[in-house]
This record gives sequence, C-alpha cells and structure tokens, in this order.
Amino acid sequence: MAEDKSNFLLPNNQKFVELDSSQAFNKLTNTEKLYAHYLSKSAWNGGLIVLLQTSPESPKIFSLLHRIFVGESLQSLREATNKQGVSNDDFQAFLVYAGGVFANSGNYKGFGDTKFIPNLDMQTFELIVKASKAFENDTQHMMKLWQQIQHSIYSIAPRLTSLGLADKGVTTYFSSNCTEEDSNLVNDWMKTKRIEAYICRTFKTTSDDGLPLYTIHLASVESSAKPPLTMDVEKYKGAYFQVTRGDYSPLLNRVNENLTKAMDYAANDNEKNMLLHYINSFKEGDLGEHKQGSRFWIKDKGPIIETYQGFIETYRDPSGQRGEFEGFVAMVNKEMSKKFGSLVDGAERFIKMLPWGSDLEKDTFLRPDFTSLDVLTFSGSGIPAGINIPNYDEIRQNEGFKNVSLGNVIPAAYKESVIPFLSDADKQLLEKYRVAAFEVQVGLHELLGHGSGKLLMENADGTFNFNKDAVKNPLTGKEIESWYTAGETYDSKFTTLGSAFEECRAEAVGLYLSLVPEILKIFGYEGQEAEDVTYVNWLSLLWNGAAKATEMYQPSTKTWLQAHARARFVLMRLLELEGDGMLTVTESEPGKNLLLTLQKDKLATQGKKIIGEFLVKLQTIKATGDFAAGEQLFTKYSQLDEPWGRWRNIVMMHKQPRNIFVQPNTVLAKGDEIELKRYPASAEGMVRSWVERFPNTDVDDILEQLAERDSQYFTELKPITAAA
Repeated sequence: MAEDKSNFLLPNNQKFVELDSSQAFNKLTNTEKLYAHYLSKSAWNGGLIVLLQTSPESPKIFSLLHRIFVGESLQSLREATNKQGVSNDDFQAFLVYAGGVFANSGNYKGFGDTKFIPNLDMQTFELIVKASKAFENDTQHMMKLWQQIQHSIYSIAPRLTSLGLADKGVTTYFSSNCTEEDSNLVNDWMKTKRIEAYICRTFKTTSDDGLPLYTIHLASVESSAKPPLTMDVEKYKGAYFQVTRGDYSPLLNRVNENLTKAMDYAANDNEKNMLLHYINSFKEGDLGEHKQGSRFWIKDKGPIIETYQGFIETYRDPSGQRGEFEGFVAMVNKEMSKKFGSLVDGAERFIKMLPWGSDLEKDTFLRPDFTSLDVLTFSGSGIPAGINIPNYDEIRQNEGFKNVSLGNVIPAAYKESVIPFLSDADKQLLEKYRVAAFEVQVGLHELLGHGSGKLLMENADGTFNFNKDAVKNPLTGKEIESWYTAGETYDSKFTTLGSAFEECRAEAVGLYLSLVPEILKIFGYEGQEAEDVTYVNWLSLLWNGAAKATEMYQPSTKTWLQAHARARFVLMRLLELEGDGMLTVTESEPGKNLLLTLQKDKLATQGKKIIGEFLVKLQTIKATGDFAAGEQLFTKYSQLDEPWGRWRNIVMMHKQPRNIFVQPNTVLAKGDEIELKRYPASAEGMVRSWVERFPNTDVDDILEQLAERDSQYFTELKPITAAA
C-alpha cells in the first residue's frame, strides 16, 4: 500500500522557537566566553558527522542547501525564484525543509527516525536550485549534486521511510547489505575482542574467496594502521573481520583544532585534561581515551561552562550500540541547580525507597554533580531535556556520573503546543503545571532513574560483584542464574531493546518517586499544589504514551522508531491493562477523537503498587542481563493490539510537528571579545544561523568527499530510490 505522503511533510506553518541563553551568557567573563566559543565551534563541526551517520544522501543535501544559502541573501534568492514563477508558499516550504535538515542533521527526524520530504514538488525545488547564484557561479557542480540526490530527497519507497537495518530501513552505521543476522555476528566477534561499538561503523564486502568481510571502521583523524586499535583480517564463524580507522577524519580534525584552542581558556586542570583526552581519542580512534576524558569530566564539579562531546547516545543505531556524535556547551542556572543539589543530598535516602531492595542496588551511592544548564550550543540530531552521562557502564557504576537538566529547553519545547484527547479541566492543569512537572520528572529520571540500580557482574578473575550464595532473584525467589561476564555491557547484551528498556525504567522511577511529598517540597511545591504537580507528571507522561508515542511506531515493520516513545507507551498500556479502570482511553468520536482519563485518587495506592511491581521486574531483568525476559515483557506491552492499531490513525490525524530550535552563534568581535548573535524564531532565522555558523563552502567540499567515499557501501539503495 502506498504511503500517505502527508505523513512525511514538514508543514509551511512549522513552529520554530528560539533557544535563548543570552541571560546566562551575558554574565560570563570574557575568558569564559572564549572557552564557550571554541567549544561551540568544536561541537558544531562535530555535529556535521551526524549527517554521515543518518543517510547516504544527507551530507549532499546539506551541501546543496548550504551552498545555495551561502551564495546570496534570502531576499535575493526569493526575488530570483519569484521571477521563475516560484510562489511564496513554495519558497517558504523550501526554507522549512532546509530548517528541518539543519535541525535534524539530515533528512530523517532526530526524534522518531522517520524520513521527511519537501512540501513542494521536485520540479519547483529544481527551479529554486537553478535560480540561485550558487548555480549560476558553478552550474556543473550544482547540477551534478542535484541530479545525485533529487530522487533520494523525495522517495518514500517503503524501505526508505525510516532508519533501520536491511529490509526494515536505512542506516549508515552499517552498509546497506547488512541484516540483523550480520549485526549479531559482528556483535559476537566484537565481544570476543572486547571492542565496544560506540565510535565505529561496519561495512560488509566480499573477500576474494567469496566469504563476507566485515570492516569495523573507527572514527579518528589518523587513518594508518595502529595495532592494537586496528586489527588485520582474521576469520571467525565463516566470515572475515578487520578493524580500520580514519572515519570522519577531516571533520574530527576541525573538532580537535577548536578543542585545542579551548584548552587555553579552561578554568582548571580537570577541564584541560578532559579536553586533552578527547583530542587524543578523536585523533587516534581510541575509545579508552574518551573514557579517560570522561573521568576528568566527572571530577570537574560545578563548572561555570559545562560541555561534553563525542560519540554518545546509541538510540539511532539499529543494533543499539554505536554512538551518534553529540556536543553541547551550556552555562549553569544557579537557582534551579540549587534544587537539584538538594535532590542529590537526599538521593541515598530516596534510592532506598525504590522497590527492588539493596541487593540490586549499587554498593555505594556515587554522589554526582547535578546541574540545571542553559544550553548555548547543542549539536546532533536533536536536543533532549535532560542527560545522564557518561554511558560507559564501568564508569557510571564504579566511579560516578553527572546529571544535567537543560533548563531553557523545557519551556521552549512546549511553546504553543496543542493538547488533544483530554478533558478541559485536565488540559488547564496540564498547561499550568506541565513545565514544573517536567522539571521534577527530568530530575528524578536522570538522577534516581539512570543513576540507580546495579549490574550483577562476573569479573575477569572469576570473582563476582555480588554475593552469589546469598542474593536471590526477586522475581523467582531462587539464586541468581544469569549475569554479565567480563567484556559484556548492558548495550551489548540488550542491543535493540536496550535504550527503550532503560528509558522505561528511568521514567517509571520518576513516576514512583514523584509521589513522595518531601521530593516535591525540594522543587518548591507543597500541599494541593504538590498534588497537582504530581498528577500532571503522571498525566503528562501517560498522555504522551497515548497521544504522541504511536507516531513513532511503524505498522509495516511492526517496529518502534524511538526509545522514549516506546517506553512511555509501555507504561501507559501497563496502567491501562492492569489498573482496573485507573487509566482509560476511549474513542470519544468514532474515527476522529480519543479521551484519556486518569483517576487522581488512585495514584498513591494502585498506581504506586503497579509501577512498583513493574520496576522490580525491570531492574531484575537489567541487573541479571536477561535479554529474553526483557524482550518478552516489552513485547507484551508495546504491541499495538486493537483498538490501538486503529487508534494510531486518530493519533496521526492530530499530529503536531515538533518545534525546531533556532540556536545562536558566538562571534569573535574586535580584539578578543566574544558576542552572542541571536536569530528570529523562523525558518529564515534558522537558515541565517547556519550560514553564519559556516560562512564558506569548505565544509560542503568535505561532506561531499566523505559521502562519495562511503557511496560504495550503499549501492543496494540506488535502484529502490531510482524506481520511486
């Protein structure tokens, strides 16, 4: 069945919102501003890597658009296209599409992993390309670029509509001929070598004797062989494997140039050492160096300027292990950070309230830094509301972590958003308290969700990090029968399920602990107001599970495209199925509308009991590395059984595009002074911000060269694209 094209369009009235950090930025000293400036330049250059991590065509789409916008002012381009008969509506659609590509670092949505296409036809798009000064000045190159990608931009052939492994979608973390079986085999081999996949991609070719050859390609500036980081070809289970390096080399070189400049303005030795190890990691392709940098990052408590850069989150790798490049730079919001500090002060007490008991909890609570930040720069495919990093198991479990709430993201994300499927009374409460409730949920989710729980492990010397004779499995009452062996990580055990499962655990912790009055008091809410904030926290999350999450489900492949969405749907279905009427969803207008109701008076009793029992299951399964049990549990609650299959169509009818953030630039002005340049919250402002971020086309040359070099690994997609 042909896909409905409207599901893939960004509408002309797409909302753009400013990510305003001016108040916090203006309070910095000039040295701090210089530090933030070079870190931001590093992050933006690294963010271009995400284009190469998204789809084969994304780097060239970026290049085409960027060359056009660098070549002349938007006013000049608009006038030239008008002369060719392009309407203002079509020109606006072109700008919105460009804004979408810039914001998502490619032509697939950072949240949801579905493709988006221009809201104007291909012929009109071509008219705009040909009317541009860039086309006039370099006709041959621009024509070639357009011809290479025009069908890729527009095609919504089934395989091309979302990210995934062969047959299920598009990914550039693997060559286009890699299936789930290939991914599993690669995972097995990498486990035998104790290689974690954060900084690699995998390309499958055929060796001279006809057997498959898997090349594990590490991200690094250097491309020469350097054992033991690189490995010569070896045979394993009827296939060959090798490790090479040099992926994204010229972009990582630009990252390192700016990190090196930032070091001159670092506030202390921890920051300098952190940057030095990041530089070494990006130069050599050595994940151990990035871990070392992360250790110094953890030690840098309460900095004025906070940053973390590298291959971090694994959400978009179909096998859940390869990290997307991400870089953020932010300033501390002292008032909100004080509240989070109080939450940290009580964390050991609050963790004891979690229902899985001390045997499945870390031996000692590693007191983290927890700050609320105003984001200056966030590169990658999208901006989260909170972060708990580093993601490396051995550091998070044994040495510590940091929690970050991105304070200026939360209110901006909710600007002018529409709320369907609720009663008027619930809508009013949600509008009044959703930002307050979300701040509470982010705090609990990051600190006490991701920051809690133990992985039961067998060490390399055969010892265990738990008492094997005494600790019992809470679900069976029997001895522990499974655990992590040396070299295994949560990501390598839980692969495709890992992100959604862990997000569900953290979200459930947030629901469970938001019932504690002492916690609400930390955030400044008592009495009736505290009850309202708690109710809105539950309502908002469960409403998200019902009213938004299924947008991220692909019926054709029966797959979830976004971890947080699947997690929220699971919690919503859990309460709908097990709550005995506590949460109901009904079809209020047949085929047109739904109504979600939540019984406020049952949250602290029935709600707490159901979520508590579910948390014990989630933590036990995670702690013991029992992937099969996790898969079974999640399948039960995340299948779209009827009427949810039908109700997804109603959800899609009410779908609202996510707000696109327009971020500022830092500019080196006279002398060594740094100024903050802000842009209007519009498609035009978005485009201008990117032109001034990268004022010449050398980045486009790099992106095209890298995309061309990779093109040999994605030949299977060409006939699918051409046929569209």
